[in-house]
Amino acid sequence: MKKLLIIGLTLLMGMPGWAQVLTGIEVLEQGGFEELKGKRVGLVTNPSGVDRNLRSTIDILFEAPEVDLVALFGPEHGVRGDAYAGDHVEGGKDAKTGLPVYSLYGSTREPTPAMLEGIDVMVYDIQDVGVRCYTFISTLGLVMRACAQANVEVLVLDRPNPLGGNKVEGPLVQDGYYSFVSQFHIPFVYGLTVGELAGLINEEGLNKGQKGDKEHKKCCLNVIPMRGWNRWMLFRDTGLPWILPSPNIPSMESALCYASSGICGEYGYLNTGVGYTIPFQTFAAEWIDADALKERLDSYRLPGVAFRTIHYKPISGSMTGKLIHGVQFFFTDYEAAPVSLLQFYVMQAVQELWPSHNPYPLKSTRMLDIVCGTDYVRTTFGKRMKVADIVDVWNKDTESFKTLSQQYYLYR
Repeated sequence: MKKLLIIGLTLLMGMPGWAQVLTGIEVLEQGGFEELKGKRVGLVTNPSGVDRNLRSTIDILFEAPEVDLVALFGPEHGVRGDAYAGDHVEGGKDAKTGLPVYSLYGSTREPTPAMLEGIDVMVYDIQDVGVRCYTFISTLGLVMRACAQANVEVLVLDRPNPLGGNKVEGPLVQDGYYSFVSQFHIPFVYGLTVGELAGLINEEGLNKGQKGDKEHKKCCLNVIPMRGWNRWMLFRDTGLPWILPSPNIPSMESALCYASSGICGEYGYLNTGVGYTIPFQTFAAEWIDADALKERLDSYRLPGVAFRTIHYKPISGSMTGKLIHGVQFFFTDYEAAPVSLLQFYVMQAVQELWPSHNPYPLKSTRMLDIVCGTDYVRTTFGKRMKVADIVDVWNKDTESFKTLSQQYYLYR
């Protein structure tokens, strides 16, 4: 029996879902930390910065005999994940290592010259989710900008894009809409690993940031690529453990669905599973007839996506304790699915069925516009709430961006 179990496990490990991808931190360690020897090291990370055995990158570098880790830098949620979404991150000392911790999500979101004093190389190791408005890549951009000014090297430890490396959707950010949630001149879903993205923004000057345009200065950038990752891979294909990079991305399913419902959440009238056990995987409200909504969405025959009815009570947020009804969505073919437009199809269906619940005019518009990178989506979609009215603009930049970004691919 034991022999059969071993054979069965061996067969499973040979399946695509058990691919043994090595992340940048693991490749760095296997190489004996050669890139960090003789240098004073700063580290930007959070709890998602781990190896496959769940050892923190903080602890790996701190315990490495020839690595001089001197400071930690905390993005949104902090280096140890002890700050909730949107909460300011405090500096201080790391309780485990005693190292100084500098906040990049408090009074400043860009390292100051004083923070960078005494650092030769800044290491970045955070799990990305592949969507422009997720703030960790914005932190990376600001770190690169500050390090360029201070002549500090940047070393990115690469990790998988959970959406794979082929999906590109959404418009480029327009002037006037750059912010901490739309810092780069890239599509909403950009189809690059964080190491590839770093190379792109460093060479192309796409790092706009919160301060608007300023003269682009390249940093001294190096990337430790993964081993075994291919562009077709979603996170479930990597064989790696998923460690939530932020509280509302607890699973790889939430990461996969974030691009499909995050914008809808800014409209404020549908629950998207945030505040429940499956964040970003549903669309629901008290007044929705779940069966009718599913039937209407099924009638659209959207490729690569399926819906089921769902009824639940959120445990936090504006709908706490209320029984709400709607649909949960699943991807049957991610490459074929209109991933980021899915939420607009849902809002279209809701408008067709319950026109009295039209969310327009919106109480607040700024966050919606900067997440989309333009006001065109809000103003045009709001007239009839038809996807057909925005689809051309939504997709107009994707092919040109793919052509540009292919120059920076580290993987095929």
